[in-house]
Amino acid sequence: MTESTISSAGLDDRRRAAFYRAWHRGMREMDILYGKFADAEMAKLTDGELDHLEALMDLPDRDVLMFITGEAPTPAEFDTPLFKKLKEFHNHAGPIFG
Repeated sequence: MTESTISSAGLDDRRRAAFYRAWHRGMREMDILYGKFADAEMAKLTDGELDHLEALMDLPDRDVLMFITGEAPTPAEFDTPLFKKLKEFHNHAGPIFG
């Protein structure tokens, strides 16, 4: 699955924009990583968590993917509770796709 299974209709404008960005990255792996997280968590994120998510989405996708997979160390300014929540959401116990 590479598209959302929920609607963003009930979200405020900021969350709706972030939700869209999460599913339209340009790199399929990141569409799925951010997108599935957004499906599950976007409506529940605090404004502070949303700040951190938006900051992560401003980074190049390949960098964030390397942080998530452990190929590169996560810079301290991005090693936030929100990043940890994103990383734990995708525990890599199975394939990303599916």
